[in-house]
Order: sequence, then C-alpha cells, then structure tokens
Amino acid sequence: MRNKMSLLVVMVLLIGLMAAPVSAQTRIGLIFAEGGLGDQSFNDAAYRGLMQAKEELGVDVIYVEPADIAEMEEHQRAYADLGLDLIIVIGFIHQSALTEVSADYPDVKFAIVDDVVDNPNVTSLLFEEHEGSFLVGVLAGMMTETNTVGFVGGMEVPLIRKFQVGFEEGVKWANPDAQVLVNYAGAFDDPGRGRELAISQNERGADIVYHAAGGTGSGVIDAAVSNGFYAIGVDSDQDFMAPGTVLTSMVKRVDLAVYEVIKAAAEGTLEGGIWSFGIEDGGVGTSEFLYTKDIIPQEVLDTIEEAKQKIISGEIVVSNPLQ
Repeated sequence: MRNKMSLLVVMVLLIGLMAAPVSAQTRIGLIFAEGGLGDQSFNDAAYRGLMQAKEELGVDVIYVEPADIAEMEEHQRAYADLGLDLIIVIGFIHQSALTEVSADYPDVKFAIVDDVVDNPNVTSLLFEEHEGSFLVGVLAGMMTETNTVGFVGGMEVPLIRKFQVGFEEGVKWANPDAQVLVNYAGAFDDPGRGRELAISQNERGADIVYHAAGGTGSGVIDAAVSNGFYAIGVDSDQDFMAPGTVLTSMVKRVDLAVYEVIKAAAEGTLEGGIWSFGIEDGGVGTSEFLYTKDIIPQEVLDTIEEAKQKIISGEIVVSNPLQ
C-alpha cells in the first residue's frame, strides 16, 4: 500500500508541475533517501537546503520520499522526463540507479549527495565526515569517566565507516586509554534497534555513545535520556532532542551542499564533477554546544578547537577508509 501511495503522490506532483505555466524559473527536483522527512538528520537537512533555495533564489521545487530502494530509479526517470533544470538525489543508495539514468539523459543535470557518479552531467557532493567525527571523538575521549565510549552505525557500508574511523581516531588522540565499542543496526530507520544497541553498549561500560545512523539514531538518544548516559548526534544539530544529554552533534551540512548546487544551477554555472565539504569551509564540524557549555569544561572545548586547527593545517591527518 505504501508503494502505491508514494507513486500516487509523485504522479500528482508531476502532473501539477507539467500543468503549470512555463516560467523562466529554475526547476528543481529532489528525491530523498529511505526514511524520508522527519528523520531529524540527513533527509531533514537536505529539505532545509531545498527550502532555503526556494525562498532565497526563487526556484520552483518538487520532491518525493521513496518508500523503498526499488522506487529510486523510477523516480529518477520520472523527474528526468520532465526536463527539470536539476535533479538532486540524497544518499549513496541512489548511486547505482543514477549511474544508468544520468547516462540515458545526458542533457539533464543531476547531483548526488554522498557518492560519486562519474558522468559529465552529474555533480557529486561529498563530505569529510571522518574529520568532523574526529572532533566529536576528541570530546568523547576527554569527557568519558569510564574510558569506554560507543559508536552505533546505521548500515555497515564504507561511508559510515568514515564516521566510525574518524571517531575512533579522535578518541584515541585525546585519550589513548579509552576503548570504543562498535555496533551496526543494519538500517537507518529503526530507532528501536538503535536504542537496544546503545543500551547494550552502556551496560558494557560506555558512558557516551555517538551515532551515525539516520533515523535509527533517535533511539540512541532516547536510550541515553532514559538510562543516564551521554549521546552525540549526527548530520543535523540534534542537541535540542535531549538538551544536556546530547553533548554535541557532528553537523554535516547537507543543507549547504543542496543550496550551493541549486544556486549554481540557477546561475547557469553548474558543471559535473566532485564537490567536497570539510572542516575548513564549514561543511562538517560540531554543533554550537548550546545546551552543554556548562557541562563541558573549557579545557575540552579548547582541545577540540586545537584539533580542528591541526586538521586544517595538515598536522593531524585523519584516516579516510574510502581512500
């Protein structure tokens, strides 16, 4: 039933766009990752960038939330048939389908977040997640009282390994005696599983758990609240979800990437290739510690800033498992 409803919604959107008067406005289509809106993480960040572009640049936008992986290619082709100025797909899960679709529609511009499609009409938007994860690892390594912290990933794929490796290296840089417990939930939309894994890690001594798990991560944060340990959020600023319990979030500016690629399309300057967002340009980093400045000692905040500057200067080189 959900598949049929999702396809019905996108067809209504497409018909509405086709029926609208032809305008000189740039027309943008965005296809979310699994889990869709409301994840308070990755997809929601993309939506913020899309809405910012709509408001500030005056572009026309449509978007769709696929019910499952099987719909990805169908949505991509439906949008391409409309002749939109730019089609943005969110997440590595789109990569396989987009490789074929972008080749079949060489005159349509595409962008993909979190993976590379090596076709001339595709802009690949990548992030230095390992660098941002290093910074929150420094925080965890200095704040732990048990010398044990945890990492909960969504799907065990190379991209999420970047978060894990960066976090582990940051923890060890700050606290060589600390250990990092690692578990993967196998999904980005299973809060219950995230909660189970976080509680299990806490029972094994972890007093801080960092998640890179999309919607699954809300379960990690919920477990931290109910069981009295700290969490670290990801992608969007998730500190508000549990003020004082979420120490910080490793903010990944998907909204910035989406906005900037739309802006280039609107200005007529967009070309295919790889765009990378890292610490230096604000593409990744920590949240503002709005609720935890009184919890985290100034020495810790200073050390995080020190690590940030050393990464920018090249003195610290964080391992990237994708290279």
